[in-house]
Amino acid sequence: MAVLKRRVPMHSLRYFLSMVGLFSKPGLLPSYARNPPGWSKLFLGTVCKGDFTHVIATKYQKGQKSQKKPSHLGPLDDSWQERLADVVTPLWRLSYEEQLKVKFEAQKKILQRLESYIQMLNGVDVTTAVPKSERLSCLLHPIIPSPVINGYRNKSTFSVNRGPDGNPKTVGYYLGTWRGGNIVCVQSNHLKNIPEKHSQVAQYYEIFLRQSPMEPCLVFHEGGYWRELIVRTNSQGHTMAIITLHPQKLSQEELRGQKEIVKEFFIKGPGAACDLTSLYFQESTMTRCSHQQSPFELLFGEPYIFEELLSLKIRISPDAFFQINTAGAEMLYRTVGELAGVNSDTILLDICCGTGVIGLSLAQHTSQVLGIELVEQAVEDARWTAAYNGITNSEFHTGRAEKILPGLLKSKEDGQSIVAVVNPARAGLHYKVVQAIRNCRAIRRLVFVSCKLHGETTRNVIELCCPPNPAKKLLGCLVGAECFPVCGCFPEI
Repeated sequence: MAVLKRRVPMHSLRYFLSMVGLFSKPGLLPSYARNPPGWSKLFLGTVCKGDFTHVIATKYQKGQKSQKKPSHLGPLDDSWQERLADVVTPLWRLSYEEQLKVKFEAQKKILQRLESYIQMLNGVDVTTAVPKSERLSCLLHPIIPSPVINGYRNKSTFSVNRGPDGNPKTVGYYLGTWRGGNIVCVQSNHLKNIPEKHSQVAQYYEIFLRQSPMEPCLVFHEGGYWRELIVRTNSQGHTMAIITLHPQKLSQEELRGQKEIVKEFFIKGPGAACDLTSLYFQESTMTRCSHQQSPFELLFGEPYIFEELLSLKIRISPDAFFQINTAGAEMLYRTVGELAGVNSDTILLDICCGTGVIGLSLAQHTSQVLGIELVEQAVEDARWTAAYNGITNSEFHTGRAEKILPGLLKSKEDGQSIVAVVNPARAGLHYKVVQAIRNCRAIRRLVFVSCKLHGETTRNVIELCCPPNPAKKLLGCLVGAECFPVCGCFPEI
């Protein structure tokens, strides 16, 4: 965790807490879709050029005989499964203890470069003023291990495409790239982070597809219908499945027929072995549709899945975000609660709150909880959870944080201190949200939760810690406030 004092340069950082980092894609800093106005690209383009997991994998394989990766399609064998594991869980060859060491060093490297860059923004000549050292000015805490390291995912998304044997009705995860035209869909039942129940539902969905006369939708403009499968489970063993279909030019009557067929398969047919708690169906003409864009239709079962976390009963809708490792999430949220340091005189502002778990878990210790979330279903879940658990000092707002936050903060600047918690998607915080946080003097503490420290989180940290700049409407700075970045992701085995 990093503590940043307002009007104090970044090089006075004192703490940094890193939960478990996950590096599953090449490169540690992707290109930016929307750089903040006027920012130099120096840091954004060079902060993290290396792929730490790739480096480790290379070291691991040194001295071993090189194995050629198959360049042709063929039967599913160990080579395909290992290639998929290398992409989805790139550190799987290492012990969990070794994984933690790799991730710790990766976080440290990012912080070193981030620290140097923000020092430069604050007028420090890093080439002469500070001797080169591996040490950080801030304290990087040891990684907190996940209590569960196998089958920990409570949500999995399975794609449909051609498998290694060329069958277009294969359900699994992708190898290759669309740009390269070499996409192959590989079954994921060997991946250690996927629960057996998820793999079972994916297996039966594949059986259903291969029985269906309707073709899968591999590329939208080329036709086809059946698309991805989402599986959600909870700690009580309940299972929700969501099947997506591209309607193309099917009539409503034809669509109803397909819904009945898939429903029958999972209730009375072979798919009954999955023992689904609920089955949803969504028509989707885009890569991903929200409930507002194309409603999820319940074909049978319970409309929600529930979870017990931090003494709360939590409702989760099909479209709502919930941390993928339930046991790890509980540890993460406890840590966030400790860092927030709220009291009866504090307002807790939960930005990008999802189902509201962070704010609601701290509601008894604070005067009021204010949550902001884009997904309407998630906000409805948060309100239900508050009511069910007898929490009366919370309110949740639906919409984009950049539109809601400025007005909400303005109405709360009455001398009462605010602790802000932000937990944005991988796209990071919108620049207007950063402006609102920077320019609100009532915010005395900020806890930033991110699934990966590199990428857009790095951009946000720079925006939050740079000197005041009226041209960018960053009139405030971190005066008397503390900022705690928390990176929370999970194992790879």
